[in-house]
Amino acid sequence: MLSLTDVRAAAERLKGVAHRTPVLTSRTLNERVGAEVFLKAENFQRIGAFKFRGAFNAISRLTPEQLGAGVAAYSSGNHAQAVALAAQLAGASAVILMPEDAPPTKVAATRGYGAEVVTYDRYTQDRAALAQELATERGRTLIPPYDNYDVMAGQGTVALELLEEVGHLGALLVPVGGGGLMAGCATAATLMSPGIRMIGVEPAAGDDHARSLAAGERVEIDVPRTIADGQAISTPGELTFAVNRRLVESFELVSDEEIVAAMAFAFERLKIVLEPSGASALAGLLAGRIHGTPERVGVVLSGGNVGLERFRELLGK
Repeated sequence: MLSLTDVRAAAERLKGVAHRTPVLTSRTLNERVGAEVFLKAENFQRIGAFKFRGAFNAISRLTPEQLGAGVAAYSSGNHAQAVALAAQLAGASAVILMPEDAPPTKVAATRGYGAEVVTYDRYTQDRAALAQELATERGRTLIPPYDNYDVMAGQGTVALELLEEVGHLGALLVPVGGGGLMAGCATAATLMSPGIRMIGVEPAAGDDHARSLAAGERVEIDVPRTIADGQAISTPGELTFAVNRRLVESFELVSDEEIVAAMAFAFERLKIVLEPSGASALAGLLAGRIHGTPERVGVVLSGGNVGLERFRELLGK
């Protein structure tokens, strides 16, 4: 099982490598939601998203032999960039399986970090199986995007840093795709801030976590069609759901329109750029998805990797 000790150990490995991202506040936001809100801005993390934390933590634990053989991964974009950069820093090569319709900026950035990119169809092909086959054929170590304890521990440093800086929170809202960020954050936060309410936020079109929590077991849905490409997952991770079903109060849903509204709020009021997935937890807060909002609330802004044209297109709607 994942522990707070694992998250603290990951923080030590990340020290001096990952950015300790800022915590933002907004009087306008506080007045709007009726609480004191602390925004953990992972859009300022290396590669523009929290994913670097988990990727680097996992790769830093590989043996010299494994590093020499290289790594493989699958991702819609942010984990791809994270693995590519972490591998480069470790002196290892990387091959990344990415969907054919992945955002061009994320594909370009992944290649820019020196990784080889192989594409697949996210709606008809099993990416996990394809990636495992690719890794096996080439003798590489597979670094999963979320269903891996070292990855989860690295992501948990987001909550660790936030709570070290601001103290006790009544609730923490976290975007949910595969569940690794939530599993790591929930592991740290529930021990560091007893009584905290862990609330996941996912696109309404991709409600696999909400359905799974209600069913008490992992539920699989069709790959969702949503602007939040980082959250277009059909089922929770096996390891991540085992953690989240114990520690998470609820998984709330937001529409694509509510996500765009949160992106616009962040741009106009906070002066920052968020990608759709990175804005989903903020969207949940702005849309009133927390029932009985506590006095102090944390929100993870998980990433800002969106190209200019896509950003203009989404906000123009």
